[in-house]
Amino acid sequence: MIELDFAKCGGLIPAIAQDHRTGDVLMLAYINEEAWQETLATGKAVYYSRSRKSLWRKGESSGNVQLVKEILVDCDNDTVIFKIDQIGGAACHTGHRSCFFTHLLPDGSVSVDEELLFDPEKVYGKKEGK
Repeated sequence: MIELDFAKCGGLIPAIAQDHRTGDVLMLAYINEEAWQETLATGKAVYYSRSRKSLWRKGESSGNVQLVKEILVDCDNDTVIFKIDQIGGAACHTGHRSCFFTHLLPDGSVSVDEELLFDPEKVYGKKEGK
């Protein structure tokens, strides 16, 4: 089994969630060793919430679970890509499919190109899951 280098970045490493069918990048989060072990054991993406300072089992509140189909590890063993099946369609707590829905255009303006798949206020009880 590969050993990730959690010590290098203070115990957390980046984890990119990528749709295993389309290749679309859906989100970036962080994992600690406990989240890594639980992800491996369950086959569901588990992250570490820096704001809550606790494990974040993706989909626990929203039902939008991420089933891990494949894991890629970078050459330094300090970043992973979870190739996932996004259950429920939305990976972002704002209700969008991807966290990367804001596009900066060459003229400096901003475009939002994705529609909401769920109302975050209804799912989390507060605006945009914040």
